[in-house]
Amino acid sequence: MPAFDLPTRELEQYRPEVQEPPDFDEFWRDTLKEAAQRDVLVSARPVESGLRLTDTWDVTFRGFAGDPVRAWFSRPAGAPELLPAVVEFAGYGRGRGLPHERLTWVSAGYAHLLMDNRGQGDQYGNGGATPDPHTSSPGGPGPAVRGLLDPRDYHYRRLITDAVRAVTAVRALPGVDGGRVAAVGNSQGGGLALAVAGLVPDLAATVVTAPFLCGIRRALDLTDASPYGEISAYLSVHRDAAEAAYRTLSYVEGVSFARRAAAPAHFGVGLRDTVCPPSGAYAAFNRYAELTGADPRKEIRAYPYNGHEGGDAVQVRRQLDWLGEVLEISR
Repeated sequence: MPAFDLPTRELEQYRPEVQEPPDFDEFWRDTLKEAAQRDVLVSARPVESGLRLTDTWDVTFRGFAGDPVRAWFSRPAGAPELLPAVVEFAGYGRGRGLPHERLTWVSAGYAHLLMDNRGQGDQYGNGGATPDPHTSSPGGPGPAVRGLLDPRDYHYRRLITDAVRAVTAVRALPGVDGGRVAAVGNSQGGGLALAVAGLVPDLAATVVTAPFLCGIRRALDLTDASPYGEISAYLSVHRDAAEAAYRTLSYVEGVSFARRAAAPAHFGVGLRDTVCPPSGAYAAFNRYAELTGADPRKEIRAYPYNGHEGGDAVQVRRQLDWLGEVLEISR
């Protein structure tokens, strides 16, 4: 697939207007306040993962509406000191999988929490363990369209709340330096990490690649690839629902969260990405922290000949180096 979005020079200056609902901040303040009324941790049970250099716990914490959310929590085996933590969010349709799957961050010396995606986990990977009991509202079978006609019913209201609560949960786990917590993710996970950056004022850093839910309106005009294609398919059947759908989507727009962020940020983007068009990532990057008065360290790495995979392992190494400097991890 050739490059299909804006030319690179235009992307680097791209700062689109965002149609934010007037009660955006109130909506999320009330949502998170309700979630915070419950103690976050339910359980943290040590598990045998077959890994001698990593200790792992099966964690359950309370997310949206107090619903139990599962996660894997890992630390380098025997590490006595408080460690900085990475809270990682998985991609669209993927669950937390198995505890030995994602070892990069714990191998680099971090405490690592991998959050399960409620109501997902059945499209690829090795499954999930967190149901979503709030799935009866109108919408199609895919998460991107569940509850699409009302922001209070939308799947991503629940999933973003879970992501914020995951940061609270990791700070309550043993051996974590609560002042050094980063939110990390690719694709849907990148969108969740960016939302966390806009909703958790004392986050230490965020690392996102190919973030979903950024520049949503433009993405729906540019691509039919899933997950955006699921929204387009829904609206092709429900022809009078577009106004309600766009209103709902405005409450989960990643650029709006980016504007409210303050933590240092590292972005990655493939300029041939037809799943999450690169203009969305650049819009979030270029408008990052503009409402907070902060001037955080931030950078974006672009890969002109890559698609949704972005820089792949090359990007991961750059993330490791960057986050290690930001969180002062000794090598």
